[in-house]
Amino acid sequence: MITKKTPYFVVILLFFAFTQVSYATSDDTRYFVKSTSGWWKKSFGVRHNFDNGFTSDLTDFQLRVAKIFGVDVEPVKKLNVLPSQSEKSDLSQEPIISGKARAQRVKPTGQVPWGVKSVYNDPLLSKSSGGLNVNVAILDTGILKTHLDLKDRIKTCKDFSGPVGIANGKCDDKNGHGTHVAGIIAADGGSDGLGIYGMAPEANLFVYKVCSNNGTCWADDIAIALRMAADDGANVVNMSLGSDSPSQLITDATSYAVSKSVLVVAAAGNDGPYVGSIDYPGADSNVVAVGAVDKNIQIPDWSSRGNNSTSIPFVIEEKDIEFAAPGVNVESTWKDGGYAILSGTSMAAPHIAGLAAKEWQKDSLNPASATRELLQNLTADLLPIGDDNDSGFGFPHL
Repeated sequence: MITKKTPYFVVILLFFAFTQVSYATSDDTRYFVKSTSGWWKKSFGVRHNFDNGFTSDLTDFQLRVAKIFGVDVEPVKKLNVLPSQSEKSDLSQEPIISGKARAQRVKPTGQVPWGVKSVYNDPLLSKSSGGLNVNVAILDTGILKTHLDLKDRIKTCKDFSGPVGIANGKCDDKNGHGTHVAGIIAADGGSDGLGIYGMAPEANLFVYKVCSNNGTCWADDIAIALRMAADDGANVVNMSLGSDSPSQLITDATSYAVSKSVLVVAAAGNDGPYVGSIDYPGADSNVVAVGAVDKNIQIPDWSSRGNNSTSIPFVIEEKDIEFAAPGVNVESTWKDGGYAILSGTSMAAPHIAGLAAKEWQKDSLNPASATRELLQNLTADLLPIGDDNDSGFGFPHL
């Protein structure tokens, strides 16, 4: 009898051993555990549940135990907001701050930035419009909820990047990137009308903080946020973040969102001018990948390129660029309540997400697909002629 019970005691001892140390983790210990067993979930602790497993922060000891018992685990990818660590000389390393939050209202350099004017095809534009009742989810570093140009646009605020679970009502931006992206999409000038205007100033913002303050983002946090955005009723999702290779968690989440008629937009990356340098998730054919143009509607060298020259023309395939949009010296809202000027495809993507919100085809059978097709039809071809690696369909504008 004692011999028969020994394996059970060993298992129990192992259970208590690794549950006691399950929270003593470092920054690079996020794993996807390919098991739906409640026992393993209880033992390791669950960060996020997925259909075919769960993610958890595992210690070395827990990894050894998983190997002993034949549990399949794999590291979860890390992504980064863009621009983050670019070494391109003409890509903004630090934001050019046009104002700091003070008791007195700070004015932007111009109330309608050049990018918005360019997409609107109106150099004299004094105020943008559109986006009413359209929900745009921003998966990024959060947002400054008190910014005068943004506070009335925010409808949902959640933090997926914290130590455990999902924190509702929290999405503070200590980085600035998310606040900048949000302003490009939906800044409404503020109640006093003195602020800056984005592409669709009547749109609703669902702010999902999926990236830490240093700009790194775990793929499982992004994937769960993307699924939740679709379930929460988002129409458009903007992801100004990327990685050189795909994450299956994000790919599956994107497919889920698209199946619920969500238009997913992402930055192409800042790794150009090399063919095929496009980042994921933008390289996913289900995602609208956006490269950058400057004020002269020229593609900067650092804007990532696709593989369009080797795919079917004007049919979006994996690693294809779809559009190019303003991404050089773009002024928008900043984390201190003022404004900043940044460059990168991170700034280009929200111009397209905002345009999609403005032109959302709500009466179509599949609004996301219809809106994507409309954006393609609004596009002016850029050199080289045709569906090219630099800008795909080209530059969409009204």
